[in-house]
Amino acid sequence: MKVLVTAGPTREFLDPVRFLSNRSTGRMGFAVAECARCRGHETVLISGPVSLDFPEGVRAVRVVSALDMLEAVRSELSCGCDAVVMTAAVADWRPEVRAERKLKKEESPPVLKMVRNPDILVETAGLRRGCVCVGFAAETDHVMESAVRKLEKKELDMIVANDVTRPGAGFEVDTNIVTFITASGEEQLPLMTKAAVAGRILDFIERRRRERFGC
Repeated sequence: MKVLVTAGPTREFLDPVRFLSNRSTGRMGFAVAECARCRGHETVLISGPVSLDFPEGVRAVRVVSALDMLEAVRSELSCGCDAVVMTAAVADWRPEVRAERKLKKEESPPVLKMVRNPDILVETAGLRRGCVCVGFAAETDHVMESAVRKLEKKELDMIVANDVTRPGAGFEVDTNIVTFITASGEEQLPLMTKAAVAGRILDFIERRRRERFGC
């Protein structure tokens, strides 16, 4: 089975020095990729800028911006995949204009006009046909409602929802507290390591593949 994983943040540059980003460290996605490799699956990991070492035996694709990640995901899906796990925290917006030189503090503060980045899962829906697809919903409020909407809109087999305001969950820690949501129901998991969560995600993917294709 070929597994495609996305991880980490993206960076959306204001000028050659400054950028907008988020707190994602990539740990969850890297744990999923490592778990998939350990189970003998061909694994591709597309990651934004992180300080982690890519797991051995995993094909690494490094990207920077949301548009870079979209292009990389399209390229990999076009070559064929069996499962997709989208853990990356992709920026929703980017500056409409990127300055060609560093903006000086002596100048008037820039007025930023933002444009929406494409939704990678929505944009690649046609290419994901036949794949088992898992998405993530990192939220701070209305967690379950937001996750269910994403599950339906993005045509996912499962979405992993977590409240990133809870201690031990979300960014910059090695643990997580998540709920698995599918069309048939919900499963709330206790506090566990991200490696353990990754194992449960791979359990779901492998089970869904057997249900669909008997393998």
